[in-house]
Amino acid sequence: MGDYTVFHAVPWTGSYAIYFFVIGIAAALFFFSALGWYKEEYRPIRMSAFVLSFVLLVVGGVLLIADLSQPGRFLNILNPAYLNFHSPLAWGGLNLISFGIVSVLYFLMMRGINEGNARKLAVLGSLLAAGLPIYTGFDLTVHQNRPVWNTPLMPILFLGLSLVSGAAVASFLAKGEAKLLASLRQMMLWSAGGVAAMLISLLGTTAYGGVGSELTFMLLTSGTLGLIFVGIGMIAGLAAPIVLLLAPFGRQQVGIALAALLLLAGGMALRYAILVGGQIVQTQYF
Repeated sequence: MGDYTVFHAVPWTGSYAIYFFVIGIAAALFFFSALGWYKEEYRPIRMSAFVLSFVLLVVGGVLLIADLSQPGRFLNILNPAYLNFHSPLAWGGLNLISFGIVSVLYFLMMRGINEGNARKLAVLGSLLAAGLPIYTGFDLTVHQNRPVWNTPLMPILFLGLSLVSGAAVASFLAKGEAKLLASLRQMMLWSAGGVAAMLISLLGTTAYGGVGSELTFMLLTSGTLGLIFVGIGMIAGLAAPIVLLLAPFGRQQVGIALAALLLLAGGMALRYAILVGGQIVQTQYF
């Protein structure tokens, strides 16, 4: 079945999946912090969501730099003359740095109680935050010969995963605030539903997408990777929390917390399976 394919070693390891996970949560938490200026129910987590967002941004940056064979090369993204602007990685690096700068300014405006500038930076930061999961999706979708990766769904899928995971984390920062928990519950429910719909579409097109895609579908849905992608990611990490959130128990604080934990486990599992699944076929034949 895979005779025509040229196979190589897996270049993107599981550490990238952790990076995708933490940077997606960082982006969503900044968005929820920004909502605190415009929606009263989000005000209690305006500062705590931002602080955790910035911590995860730093953690993500460290993971990204540490994975380079020569970490010093990360400084090249500060040199516009060096950048290849046809690469999503170049734009992603600039997005990452710009978001970091805006985050620092946003914090200073909040501490100085400069509401006017804080509101403006909240909007700008939210736009840059949305770019973080979107660019990670573009990093994958531009690989034309990678089944699962090469689909226009990937940037939107990563944005949806960001909202799911970020809302789950934000629910633990809510400290029992009823209106905030209700809003975050809706966010988790609808974003999880959107992610589930995209994954079903992705599996359908992969199952009937040609030899390489069919092999990838088999690997994603069976064996160890099948347990991670289907078992933890789709069933325990999406279907179960959706059912839970729709039930009366899912409207209570304990039920929301349980659903949030499942969504976080599922979000990490899905990112890992998608990252590895797009590369694993090449390791099966020589």
